[in-house]
Amino acid sequence: MPTHRKNQLIGLDIGSHSIKLVEIDDSKKGRVLKRFGMAGLPPQAIVEGSIKEMEIISSKIKDLFKNLKVKNKNVATSISGFSVIVKKITLTNKEESELETTIQDEAEQYIPFDIDEVNIDFDILSAENAAADEEESTDETSGQMEVMLVAAKRDMVEDYSSLLQLANLNAVVLDVDAFALQNALEISEGRTEGCCALVNVGAEELGINVVKEDMSLFTRDSSFGGSQITEAIMSQFSVSFSEAEKIKLGVIKKERDEGVLENIFVSVVSEWVQEIKRALDFVASTYPDETIEKILVCGGSCRIPDFKEYLAVETGIKVAELNPFTNLVINEKAFDPKYLKYIAPQAAVAVGLALRSIGDK
Repeated sequence: MPTHRKNQLIGLDIGSHSIKLVEIDDSKKGRVLKRFGMAGLPPQAIVEGSIKEMEIISSKIKDLFKNLKVKNKNVATSISGFSVIVKKITLTNKEESELETTIQDEAEQYIPFDIDEVNIDFDILSAENAAADEEESTDETSGQMEVMLVAAKRDMVEDYSSLLQLANLNAVVLDVDAFALQNALEISEGRTEGCCALVNVGAEELGINVVKEDMSLFTRDSSFGGSQITEAIMSQFSVSFSEAEKIKLGVIKKERDEGVLENIFVSVVSEWVQEIKRALDFVASTYPDETIEKILVCGGSCRIPDFKEYLAVETGIKVAELNPFTNLVINEKAFDPKYLKYIAPQAAVAVGLALRSIGDK
C-alpha cells in the first residue's frame, strides 16, 4: 500500500505537439488519478526539444493549470533529444562523495559537447565487479562500479527552467523522458523480470529504452516521429498543417488519393521500424545473454496504421501498448474510461513524472 506523499509533484510533459498534465494522489485505496489534461501547441513552438515560443507555451501551461483547477505549483518535467546524453558507464569503485567531485573529469570522454556547457548528474547502479559478464575477469577489472550518467546542455536546462518560471511554477525535478517512462512502466506492469523495450513515438522524436529489472540497459533518441507524416501530407496535397493533421488522423478522408496516402504511411513507418530494429540489434550484440521479451509502445504517434503489426513482424517480438493508467484508481464520474484508454499512450511520460516527489534525485 503506498504511503501518503506530502511532497507530491505535478507531472508536466512538454512535448513538441502538446502539453500533458497529470496529478496523482496517494490514498488508502491506492494511487488515484486526480487530474489529467492536455493542451495542443502550434507547429514549430518546440523544435527538436528547443523552445522557440516561450510566451505562447507558458500561456498554454497557465491555461491548463487554471482549467484543471490545479493548486500545486511544484512540478516535475522532462527533457530529451540530442541535447541530452544518457549513458551507462563503468568506473573504478568510489564513494559517492568522491564521485561527485570527479564526475566532470570521468564524464568528459563520453560526452560529445564541451564539458563546460552541460549539467551532469549520475546514479550508481551497482558497485560490484562490472566485468563479471566478460569471459575473463582479472584483478585489474575487479572492484568496478556501473554508473548511469546523464548530461544535458545547460542552455536547454535553463530554457525549461525559465519557461516554468514564466508560467509561475516551481521546477522541482527535471527528469529525462526515458526515466519517466520507466516509472510509468513500473506502475502499469510491475517489476519486469526479463528484458523489455520501451518505444516512445512522439511528434518529432522516437525514444528507445531497453529495461531489465527496472534498470536501463540502453537508451537512444532519434529524429523520427509523426510530424514526418504530417509534413509529407502537406507537401503531397498542398494543404495546411492543421488540414494535414486531420488527414493523418483520418478525420478528413482522401478516398481518391488513398494509394498516395498509404505510400506515405508505409514509407515513414518502415523508417521507424528499421531504426528500432537497429537499436535492438545493437542491444542483442552488446548483451548476448539477454532476450527482449516484449516491446511496449507509447507516444502520440504509436497508433499510426500498421506500425505495431509491422514492428512485431520485423523484430519477431510481441508488441503491445503501454497504458500508464492501468493500476491507478480511476473515478469514473470524473474520467471517461474510454477516453483514458484512447489517450493512454500519450500520457505515459506525464504519469511517470507525476510519480516523482520533492527530494528525488
